[in-house]
Amino acid sequence: MSVSPGIKLFAAVTLAAAATIGGLAWLRSQTPPQTSVLQPSAPAAPFVLTDANGARFDSARLKGKVALIFFGFTHCPDVCPTTLAAMTRVLEALGPRAAEVTAIFISVDPERDTPEELKSFGSLFDPRIVLLTGSPDEIAAVVRDYHIYAAQVPIEGGGYTMDHTASVQLYDRDSRFRSAFDFHEDDAVILDKVRLVLDGGG
Repeated sequence: MSVSPGIKLFAAVTLAAAATIGGLAWLRSQTPPQTSVLQPSAPAAPFVLTDANGARFDSARLKGKVALIFFGFTHCPDVCPTTLAAMTRVLEALGPRAAEVTAIFISVDPERDTPEELKSFGSLFDPRIVLLTGSPDEIAAVVRDYHIYAAQVPIEGGGYTMDHTASVQLYDRDSRFRSAFDFHEDDAVILDKVRLVLDGGG
């Protein structure tokens, strides 16, 4: 019995999403449950990438800000847009305090995610979210330094999707990892984590 292309695509995407659980292992082992945050760690590795306007973005600009950093790709059918929608709600709920936060999306698919693609994708979400891409070597370096899992998953009939870590990493004003969250969590829990870091909690 033949299987329709739609079912094949659904199966491939489902497989990729399931494999993402392995990429979450490091973050989940580092992150306490609910609204607690970790004691400060060593500062995150610096990076310089390209934003949706084609300008270079230096992570030194994050100094003094709380950073929400998510790795994904614009062709993602579900997890990525759902997560950016959650980030949008966080920024809106913070009100004036959102000025103390920088929300960042870093592509793990540099082959397809040009600045133009980022701009189109980003137009669906809060304009304060910074969308970044780079050369394959630049992306590989930041993926490694931020302990992210990312890999291409071929789709039968051609093309590919991306399997990747699906959590948002939360960094304090000194670029030190403090916590993580994903779109499965209640907005109230996510906001508590962000506010704890904003207030210097530990």
